Order: sequence, then structure tokens, then C-alpha cells
Amino acid sequence: MLYIIGLGLGDEKDITLRGLEAVKRCHKIYMEAYTSLLSFGLSSDGLSTLEKLYGKPIILADRETVEEKVDDILSEAHESDIAFLVVGDPFGATTHTDLVVRAKKLGVDVKVVHNASVMNAIGICGLQLYRYGETVSIPFFTETWRPDSFYEKIKRNRKLGLHTLCLLDIRVKEPSLESLCRGRKQYEPPKYMTIRTAIEQLLEVEQSREEAAYNEDTKCVGFARLGSEDQMVVAGSMKQLASIDFGAPLHCLVIVGETHPVEEEMLDFYTLDRK
Repeated sequence: MLYIIGLGLGDEKDITLRGLEAVKRCHKIYMEAYTSLLSFGLSSDGLSTLEKLYGKPIILADRETVEEKVDDILSEAHESDIAFLVVGDPFGATTHTDLVVRAKKLGVDVKVVHNASVMNAIGICGLQLYRYGETVSIPFFTETWRPDSFYEKIKRNRKLGLHTLCLLDIRVKEPSLESLCRGRKQYEPPKYMTIRTAIEQLLEVEQSREEAAYNEDTKCVGFARLGSEDQMVVAGSMKQLASIDFGAPLHCLVIVGETHPVEEEMLDFYTLDRK
């Protein structure tokens, strides 16, 4: 049996009781370490904190392990109970959907234990979840790669009056271009996009496209470390949010669409220039 277990957003205590019971009965435990991270995962004792709670060792599964050696994990799940731990909810990333599909094709039984994810935790700001359009991802720009496919989706959402959740890039254990050219993988340091960088890139694309999807005065909500004790939620214009230090990752950004009075009343508590 393969158990895919959501860990929530904050720390080791956010796992559900059902998830904890499943972990404790599993023969081996893997933890994905590339699509997201727990707030305590940034510290040196993050993994040991989890291991102490579970009473078992945990194997970190990076992108290569999950996407290239998944058959080994599934082979183990044929013979015994295996846990695959996911930050947030198991289906917050397409890689985990692929894992379920491959498991089912190989005849491996799968059980999923859900948990909170950024997709619903953003409700804390007061913007109603059913008034969101398509979610977009903002990747890091490079000198030679500056994709802007997110722009059309944001423009479409705003034309419909819908809010847009922007998920910001996370680069963990990414091989450098230079090392790939040499045929020997060397990994770049972990890199997490900030709200400031995201806004700078968004405004750069708008300046290039000039289609008035948004501007520096467009109202947004910035989130940092959602679900943690020190989470940060601030509403203001793009220009205002770009000047704020949101601190440690993870960050995400919502571009506000048309708002209902009930939304505005709640959002007002987080607004910088609150009257």
C-alpha cells in the first residue's frame, strides 16, 4: 500500500490524526523535498523533529528520486506499507498526481490523506475562494529566458472580475547550466522567489505587453509563511508591497479582482493605508 499523506503548512504538528496513524504503521517513509517546504524545514533540525514525532527515520525524496526512481518506491509499496509525505495537500502539485497514476497502472493500492494547502489557506485574507480564477506560476527570469504565459491568464481573470493566486518559484536542487554542459551535475543553492521579485517581473511584463492587465497601483495581497505562527498577510498596491520585507519563505501573491463588500471588510484589516 502506498500512502500519500499531506502534512499541512505550518510545522510537524499539522499532520492529521489519520495521517499520523498511517505513518506509524508504514515500513518506510519518504518525504518530498522539492515542491515546497515546511516552515521548520529551513532549520537544521527540521527532519529530526519529524523523525522524533514519528519514531521512524525519514528518507528525503528530491526531484530526481520522485521523477526518475519512482518505480523503486512503487515496487516497495507492492510488498509493504510505504508513506510518501507531501507538504500541504497531496494534490497541490502535478507530480503527485503522476505518482498516483503510475501506482494504479502497476496495481499498487493507494490511500490519500488530505490536509490544508495554500489553495485554501489564502482565504485568511477575506477574499472568497469561489471568486478566484485560474492560478498562475511566476518563474524566475534569467538573462535568456523570460516567459510571460501567466500574463494572459491574469488578464483573463481580471476581465472576469476574478482574483488571481500567483504561486512563486521555488528552486531546490536544480543543476546549474554550466555543470550540465560539462556532463557533471552540480547543484545551485536553494532559491525562493520573494513577493518583491514577483512584482518586479509582473510589472516588467506589463511594461513590455502594454495591454493594461494591471499596473503598480493594482491592489494585491502578499502572504508569507502561510499556516505558521509568524505568518504575514499584507494588502496594498503592487508598488507598496514591493517595498515590504516579507521575511523568510515561502511567499505567494494574490492579484485582487472585483470585491464584494464582505470581502472588503475583511481585507481592510490587512490593508497598509487602512483608514
